[in-house]
Amino acid sequence: MSEGEQIDGLWAVIPAGGAGTRLWPLSRQHSPKFLHDLTGSGQSLLRATWSRLEPLVGDRMLVVTGAAHEEAVRRQLPALPHDAVVAEPSPRDSMPAIGLAAAIIERRDPTAVLGSFAADHVVADTDAFRRAIAEAVAVARGGELVTIGIEPTHPATGFGYIRLGKALEVSDAPSARRVDEFVEKPDSATAAHYLSTGEYRWNAGMFVVGATRLLDLLATEHPEMVESLRAIADDPGRMVDLWPTLTKIAIDHAVAEPAAAAGLVAVVPAALGWDDIGDFASLGGLIDAADGTPGLKVLGEVGDVVAIGSTGLVSTSGRVVALVGVDDVVVVDTPDAVLVLARERAQDVKQVIAELTARQRTDLL
Repeated sequence: MSEGEQIDGLWAVIPAGGAGTRLWPLSRQHSPKFLHDLTGSGQSLLRATWSRLEPLVGDRMLVVTGAAHEEAVRRQLPALPHDAVVAEPSPRDSMPAIGLAAAIIERRDPTAVLGSFAADHVVADTDAFRRAIAEAVAVARGGELVTIGIEPTHPATGFGYIRLGKALEVSDAPSARRVDEFVEKPDSATAAHYLSTGEYRWNAGMFVVGATRLLDLLATEHPEMVESLRAIADDPGRMVDLWPTLTKIAIDHAVAEPAAAAGLVAVVPAALGWDDIGDFASLGGLIDAADGTPGLKVLGEVGDVVAIGSTGLVSTSGRVVALVGVDDVVVVDTPDAVLVLARERAQDVKQVIAELTARQRTDLL
């Protein structure tokens, strides 16, 4: 596949959901992280995802998002036709969202292959991404459910892992392997062991599969869901009645893990410079240090930060933030909330959400 060439028959699905609670107070329920520019690139994560996929698929794209975010998504992606944005009435996790997209795509193109890519991830190497997706499509056309296995760069405990199996002999997909199993998030010792073997990859939740094939796999254990999804695709007016009846379940549990156990899942390993920006620790790794201030990273106006003998990550909102004698600190200043934490405790931001919920401070969530 040459540079700039679209992949025939591929449709891109962008599930744009979740609140990004570990990035509070930047990410909120009414304004989740995919709507924000979190890397200083000049475009939101959603817009960057669209920019990465559009050269591969053109206008063959669907974004599935919550009804509360529909208008914001349309404003950020004005090139998308009206029927390319699907609003789900309530969160039902990734399987109903991706499954509905598959049912819609199946009606438009029964031979289509879909690729599902989260709206809030970062991919630094777009050329490697293009190559990996091209290989995945080649495998998917043979009836496989294909995932992209991210080459791990450190023993992360916040990601699920994929154990690589035997190589597959597929034309145009020399990297493809069988998936032996999906593994849940490990502890640090287990993660270090995974890296030492060289036989594990991070599970980034990227799936490439024929639209009809995905629905057939889902029907193995959830036939009622497939029936409802196809009914909604046939008559969108039935969304209000049928959507609340759908099982709330992730695509990993509904399809990927059972299919892998049956030997029906393939993986294309790839090094993409990928990150899911799951917390402020990972966000800090994506931002360059401010000029003249080694160890200090700023999201916003550098001139709004005064750092004396301090290192860390600061997100500004127009006020001056001064740091004196603190190391590896995260400070997030927003108009209605300020977060200060040690970067090593980045995963614990979700405890703040739990406490605010207990206090019924829904205005801050």
